Amino acid sequence: MFPIHRNRRLRTNESIRSLVRETILTPNDFMFPMFIAEGNNVEVPIPSMPGIYRRSIDLTVKEVKELWNLGIKAVNIYVKVGDHLKDNEGKEAWNPDGLMQQAIKAIKDAVPEMIVMPDVALDPYSVYGHDGIIKNGDIANDETVEALVKMAVSHAEAGADFVAPSDMMDGRVLRLREGLDSAGYQNVGIMSYAAKYASSFYGPFRDALDSAPKETGVVVPKDKKTYQMDYANRTEAIREALHDVEEGADIVMVKPGLAYLDIVREVKNAVTVPVAVYNVSGEYAMVKAAAEKGWIENDKVILEQLHSIKRAGADIISTYFAKEAAILLNK
Repeated sequence: MFPIHRNRRLRTNESIRSLVRETILTPNDFMFPMFIAEGNNVEVPIPSMPGIYRRSIDLTVKEVKELWNLGIKAVNIYVKVGDHLKDNEGKEAWNPDGLMQQAIKAIKDAVPEMIVMPDVALDPYSVYGHDGIIKNGDIANDETVEALVKMAVSHAEAGADFVAPSDMMDGRVLRLREGLDSAGYQNVGIMSYAAKYASSFYGPFRDALDSAPKETGVVVPKDKKTYQMDYANRTEAIREALHDVEEGADIVMVKPGLAYLDIVREVKNAVTVPVAVYNVSGEYAMVKAAAEKGWIENDKVILEQLHSIKRAGADIISTYFAKEAAILLNK
């Protein structure tokens, strides 16, 4: 009689394992973060993120077409603008002819069905590298939110399907929803970075966009801990996500991913909207560095990590592995 339950029966071979597999990963789960550069025929490798580039709009469009053919349906885009365009207010962020606005139009013209979710935050446009407007040595929440509304409306005018506020200002989702609606963009969605932590995993991303806080001689916060979340906190993430849903978020995001899978599950259990997870640059860089050393198997670790994120509750995974993973899954 012993044992009655033999769980290994369901692990005997790949056929039975695949038949009872609980988590199924497909390219439909992925969103690919893309970095946009000024110029034409520009492709600049990001040293801390092997295989990832800043590309000019023409080459970005070419890459988007490849992504679509692999089954990836969404891109999350970020721009690197010249220092001469940066100031404290981030005015370039809502320039109708700005790099982000041009990129949105070009992608939607080339692949109309690709879901385009541009980043909404001032740090790429800030002379101080912060996500908001500096006033009296601190981030001015409400003035920043009004700037973000102008930025989001300009993205909608350019053709964005969703706007993706990553700034972590209080009340910004409500004001974005009101601003989009009053401008006639009721059908443009909001994917809020609801639980974005003040993490050390963002270093390569900040290299890619030159968006780290800067020493300028002006008194500014030395880091982003006054607006991004304390990584020691759990219930705060649930509260943030619920507030964003109440304010009109269509999708809520947890960022980073791997070190925060407990938060992903907590948020998934708390909300009824889709949950996105950002598998961030530092997580990507660690895999690439270890694989280069021969310490891990690149392809197997990529798929294991992405399965773990989906298993934790993610409906959407924003990941620099998206293209590689889609190729592996399509084999």
